[in-house]
Parts: sequence; structure tokens; C-alpha cells
Amino acid sequence: MNNMRIALAQINTTVGDLNGNRDWILAYADRARQQGADIVAFPELSITGYPPEDLLLKNHFIAANLKTLGEIVKSIRGIVAVVGFVDLGKKGELYNAAAVIVDGKIAGIYHKQALPNYSVFDEKRYFTPGKTAGLFKLGGMPFAVNVCEDIWMPDGVFRAQAKAGAGLILNISSSPYETGKCADRQRLIARVAKATGAHVGYVNLVGGQDELVFDGASMIVSPSGKILASGASFKEDLVICDLPLKKKAASKAIVVKAKLGAAKPVLKARDIKPLEAIEEIYTAVVCGTRDYIQKNGFKRVVIGLSGGIDSALVAAVACDAVGRGNVVGISMPTRYNAEETKSDARLLAQNLGIEFHEVPIERIFESYLETLAPEFGKLPFNSAEENLQSRIRGNILMAFSNKFGWLVLTTGNKSEMATGYCTLYGDMSGGYAVIKDILKTKVYDLCAFFNKKEGRDVIPRSIFTRAPSAELRYDQTDQDSLPPYALLDKLLGMYVEEHQGVKEMRRTCKDEKVVRKVVELVDKSEYKRRQAPPGVKISRRAFGKDWRLPLTNRYKENA
Repeated sequence: MNNMRIALAQINTTVGDLNGNRDWILAYADRARQQGADIVAFPELSITGYPPEDLLLKNHFIAANLKTLGEIVKSIRGIVAVVGFVDLGKKGELYNAAAVIVDGKIAGIYHKQALPNYSVFDEKRYFTPGKTAGLFKLGGMPFAVNVCEDIWMPDGVFRAQAKAGAGLILNISSSPYETGKCADRQRLIARVAKATGAHVGYVNLVGGQDELVFDGASMIVSPSGKILASGASFKEDLVICDLPLKKKAASKAIVVKAKLGAAKPVLKARDIKPLEAIEEIYTAVVCGTRDYIQKNGFKRVVIGLSGGIDSALVAAVACDAVGRGNVVGISMPTRYNAEETKSDARLLAQNLGIEFHEVPIERIFESYLETLAPEFGKLPFNSAEENLQSRIRGNILMAFSNKFGWLVLTTGNKSEMATGYCTLYGDMSGGYAVIKDILKTKVYDLCAFFNKKEGRDVIPRSIFTRAPSAELRYDQTDQDSLPPYALLDKLLGMYVEEHQGVKEMRRTCKDEKVVRKVVELVDKSEYKRRQAPPGVKISRRAFGKDWRLPLTNRYKENA
């Protein structure tokens, strides 16, 4: 029996940044080598970044990815590296692949067999399922390589790999975060380890990519299901562990000709504590927001501060994502904004330590009303006049964005996006929708967490206690148009995230009229959501890649 030191490099790649991803892979491979690792594994499609989507339809992108792989291969010395890339078949077919690299050569390549085609995944659009065994032998010790979904399938390739003799299974993944998924993965990997009697090394991508955020949380699990080592959540990390593996025969194993490192530096003890549920969500939103801002070349962001709970949370997230010196808040009051909300906006900005401007829009609003008066005549005040204010604010924010190059962060939450309680070309205007997948009730929880984290009421208590209002007319509250958020969010969770129908929803709310109103609001607002900016996905089903309903749609549930 020998010890094999394995390393899992959970790195933050960027889709399309082939050179940057290459440099990061080589840097972490060198770090792992210096710490005595025999094998270092990188996330799925680490060369291209994940998910590359329709970049995969560009022949020159595939060629560039293969060229980058060649550059990595030439530079790997003194360690075995498992690197994710896109392989090109003889007939032009594409494979989601893992290359096993050693001393300037590719020892072998594994092609992903289970291609997910649900939720945010669309891999059957691009890839052909593989048939390679993925079994290798290093120093007489067999190990297997597979990719992400391969390990989620009950009858996946990992079973055949273990039966063929693999004492170690390395799974390279790019598994997006959603609430509770880390615990699900831990249970899954433990089941696989127990079922196969093998050690399992699971390396996951970390960082934000458009609406997806990857949490890392890589792990090495023993055959008994015990976690031997784990990676940090939402941070780059190098997880290293010594495993006692047996030398034994293995059918169809590709021999990796490399010597196991002799002198190994002592590993430092690590204590990675799992995040609490609310902290996990908050950290995910910060991570996704930071990476969207920075990977798209922005340095500063601008937010419309209304004095309400939603814009308070977005401002707090922005400060943690890019630093308070890079956050600008703008208050844009009209006659309908109470002194309390205006003062809360100023106080919030002061507490956060961000740049703040007050740009009253009353005169602009009056000008609009005067201009439209001949056409509107004596028709009563309604959503047309209300939405004028929101659209003026959107214009102001975009003007600041254009003038100074700042990214506008929108402040609408999932409850509003679901029911259409938002203004197209108004408060929906912007580049990134930070909290679009967070229900209103959860917004309050996250704001409370932020204050607790800061050790003081950075977000003023009055923002928590005041009835939510868009303040687009006098004495307006959200509950004039919507059911109470405590009920609404339960119904939205059932209808949007679980795809349950009216019959099931009535078990939560006996009033069928309320249930059908919620369903109607969600259904008729699809055209708005289709035009909304992307935002961090934290739930099982967000409004984005895993929500694809037709705009023109007459279906109504009769139950």
C-alpha cells in the first residue's frame, strides 16, 4: 500500500479567456507540485470556462481551445494534471473531455458520457456522449477520471470504473450553486464512495458566470463516506490530501508513466467550516455580482436608492462585491416620496460609506405630464403616470452609466419579477439584476444577516419596519396590488420553483381567487422577464436559462 497525494484545484475561470485560464491552470499545477502532490485535478472545461454555450459552434474557438491544451501539456512537469477541455472527434463531433497530462504528454483522454439536458444545462446541443473507460494507473495504483454528471447517475460509469479496479475516482465538475445543493453533493459523493469502495475526489468550479455562480466546496471522501478534506465555498482553493491506495491489477487501465513524489512536505491542518444557510445565499450573491462586474470590465456601479429594503440589500451586496469606494447611490425623489424614505436613503449611503447624489426628478415629471396632457385629456391618474416616474429614474441612472462608465445594478426582487410588479424600461433598466432570484421575504432575512455581520444597523431599522411601497402615488403600498408577501412568496415558490398547479397551491391558500390572481400575474408578465437583465441564480428554478415559457401563450389551468 502506498500514499498518493492528490490535489483538487477549484479555480475561477472565465468563459472564453483561454490564455487567462491557461495561466491559472499552470499556476495551480505548480502550487500543487511544490506541495508534493502526485495528481492535481481541475474543474470541468477549465480551459474554455463553463458554460461556453454557442461558442462551441465556432470552429475557431474549438481550435483555439485545442491549441491552449497543447500549451498546457508542454508546460506540465513533475505532476499528473487532469484538465477539462473540448475534444474534437475525427468526424467533427465534440466531446466534453478530460485530459490526463504528465511530463509534456497526454497519457489519455476521457469523454463525458452522461450529458445533462435539464435546468440550466444544454449539453446535448453541443456534445456527443463518450465511450472511453477513463481508467488509468499511476505507480501501480489504478484511478479513474469522469466528468460532473457521470457521477450523478445511479448507474453511471463510476461503477464500471470501480469494478475494473479503480481505488480512486476523480470527478471534475462545474456544478452551479443553488440553495442546499452543497449538502446534496456531499450526500451524493458519500453514496458513491460507499457503493464503490473507492476514494472519491470531487473538484468543482468556483466563481460567477453570467447568471450562474459556482460554489467550489470540492471534497475528498473516503470509502466509508467520510469527508477527509474539503474546499472553501465561493473562494478559489487548493485541496490536498494523502490517500492510502493499493497497488493492484486493473483491466484496460492506461499506464501513466510518472514517479510518485518521494519527499512530501507535511500538510497543514485545515478547518473549513460550512456556511450557514443565510450566509451561503448572501455569499453566493456577492460572488456572482463581483464576477459579473469585474469579468465584464467594470470598476464602479451605480444604484437607485429609494430608501426601501431592496435597494438597501443591493447596495450592501455591491459594497462587499467591489468595495464601498466603487459604489454610487442616487436618490431621485418626486412629490410622492416621503421624507422618511429620502432620509433613509441618505442615512444608508452614509452608513455604507458610499458616494451619494440626490437628483430630484419632479420638474422632469411635471414636464412629461404637461407634454402628455393634451393627449391624455381628463383621463384619471393610473399606471401610465406612475410608470413615467420609474422610467425617468431609469433614464437618469443610464445617463450616469453612459457618462462615467458605471454599471447600473437593478433592485427588483423575485417576487416583483414573478408578478410583473416592476416597470419595463424603468426600474428594470440596468446591466445586472442582483436580487432577481430572491423572494421579498428572503430580502429581509439577508438584510438582517448583513447588519448582524457588520455588528450594527448599517441598514436603518426604519427600512425594515416600514410597509413596502413603490411610492409612485400618495399612500401607496405594495399590498394594494399584491397579496401579503408572506403568502405571496409561498405561492410563488410552489408555482415558479416547483411547477405546482392551482389544486396544490390551494392547500396553502384556501382563497381560490387569490391563487388564480397570483398565477395570472406570473403568466402575463413573461414578456417583462424576457427583457430583464441577468442576475444571480440561487434557487432551484430562476427566471433565466431554466425558465423558458412562450411569450404568446393562451394556456390556462382549469383545475
